[in-house]
Amino acid sequence: MAIFKCKMCGGALNIEDNVTTATCDYCGREQTIPKLNDDKIERLYDRADHFRRSNDFDKATALYEQILDESGDDAESYWSLVLCRYGIEYVKDPTTQKRVPTVHRVQYTSIFDDENYVCALKHADIHQKAIYEQEAADINRIQKGILEISQKEEPFDVFICYKETDDQGRRTHDSVYAAELYHELTREGFKVFFARITLEDKLGVAYEPYIFAALNSSKVMVVLGTDPKYFNAVWVKNEWSRYLALIKSGEKKMLIPAYKDMEAYDLPQEFSHLQAQDMNKLGFMPDLVRGIKKIIQDGRGTAQAVATAPAPALAPTPVNMGYAGGGGDTAPLLKRVNLFLESNDWNSADAYCEKVLDIDPENAQAYVYKLMAQLHVSAEDDLVNSQFPLDSCAPYKNAVRFADEALANRLTEYDRLVKERIAEAERLHREQVREAERQRQIREKRRQEINKLQSDRAQLKEAITKQSKEQESLRTLIKKNETEIECTTRNSVKQKIFAGIVLLLCVIACVSFIQSVSTNFDGSGAIAIFCLCIIPFIVFSVLMFKACNGSGGKVFINLPTCGIFSLIYSIITLLKSSRRKIRQLVQENTKHRTKIDQIEQRVATQTAQIQEIDQKIASIVSTMNE
Repeated sequence: MAIFKCKMCGGALNIEDNVTTATCDYCGREQTIPKLNDDKIERLYDRADHFRRSNDFDKATALYEQILDESGDDAESYWSLVLCRYGIEYVKDPTTQKRVPTVHRVQYTSIFDDENYVCALKHADIHQKAIYEQEAADINRIQKGILEISQKEEPFDVFICYKETDDQGRRTHDSVYAAELYHELTREGFKVFFARITLEDKLGVAYEPYIFAALNSSKVMVVLGTDPKYFNAVWVKNEWSRYLALIKSGEKKMLIPAYKDMEAYDLPQEFSHLQAQDMNKLGFMPDLVRGIKKIIQDGRGTAQAVATAPAPALAPTPVNMGYAGGGGDTAPLLKRVNLFLESNDWNSADAYCEKVLDIDPENAQAYVYKLMAQLHVSAEDDLVNSQFPLDSCAPYKNAVRFADEALANRLTEYDRLVKERIAEAERLHREQVREAERQRQIREKRRQEINKLQSDRAQLKEAITKQSKEQESLRTLIKKNETEIECTTRNSVKQKIFAGIVLLLCVIACVSFIQSVSTNFDGSGAIAIFCLCIIPFIVFSVLMFKACNGSGGKVFINLPTCGIFSLIYSIITLLKSSRRKIRQLVQENTKHRTKIDQIEQRVATQTAQIQEIDQKIASIVSTMNE
């Protein structure tokens, strides 16, 4: 019983003999399996599958082709070549949790027209064929969607290929150098594909449509690296190997390897026919940008790279023109030097300058050309654009020493202009630094002002909130007092009515008593007067007593001897107590309303202060944005 790994998730598959399909116990996907009867081929297949699942499609392809060389009728090996050509990776769908294919190497050719797919169907049994056709339909649908998106993308001029992060997820030096190149090229007006920026607004979206569009439209690819393993990183190699494939298919494109802090011999073998640029070399960046500009503007496409620093194994060998030191005509050699300079072949130009100087050690023009080769300048007039003084270069000193007056004056003028430009650039840089520091201090001061204003605003808002609560509390007290005033007023009216009744009864009782004394009346009349007048009088007197004592009046009434004066005093005391209470409540409400008015004035003032603070903050922010 052979053991293979799931092509989707890498889980172990237990395969019975004479079976061509199996279902993975881990991811649940039914899949095809190879028909292999040789242990060596099984190990090759397992290794190839490992590379394919790791997305190292080129290594996997080489192994699958080796398997087919030894066993040319295995349908699964042909199908695996299809997966490698289209860069199929099976990823987990977050919705269904199932493994689904994604395409990392989109082709303009439909998968149904792929010769390996046709061979897979030819050698497959009925069960394998059904699975191949279903997966091919899924891949074709995905590829069509990618092509639709890529066709909407504007064409790129340059594709920068590099390693973005290291094994710990930290940004690499390659990414920094690539960013430098990106900004230099965009300043020249080129549309550049630089993944860190070009794909930054496409997080969570499949990158393949945009990478595919950039690979197919770019006229130049620059592959940057500071470590051999970065050149061979899976996704870096995926990009440059696809670009090389386009060049081999006849596309007019150019690939430029650029390396730093490593040997050119450590570059991938696929770059052996290219000349690479050493990023450590003086003038690397401006020369590379100028070379790319010339390539794109001239519309030339070739698999050769611009050569500012060719790999040692690939460096052009100077041709022996038959000249030796000690004499001879240097004009043909100088003409060759001029041609090398025009084609930016700096090494060859420098080598031929040495040939001229072997013949004529005091040849000023040879020293000028040597200076131009060192500074990567194609025309003499461009010496004025040097990044450092010309007199710091040895060829310049010899050129001035052996030059005629006109050439010496010209070179001296170039050096003077370079120094003036450098001095001016340094002055501008210092001014920019000072201005940047001044602006930073101003921004810091304004940020502090904003923080203080925001703190003051928060305090005012808090004070307004507290005073609003106090206002609400005072309004509640006013409402309560008004209710109590209304109740006291009603009770006072009732008391006045009671007092009037009592006084009336007193008068009636006195009049009746006087009449009874002055006239003859029997005992029944006296009893009637007592029942009608005296008893109610006593009852009302007792009620008035309770009312007075209940309202705070201190009155003593001797019930057996309730006198008229005592009753009148009680009535007056009760009425005074009610008026005093009402007056007290009215005064309290007046104080409360006055306090509410004061709070409202303070709140209005604080609200105006908040508005003023908001205006100040807006003004400061507007100034900072300017």
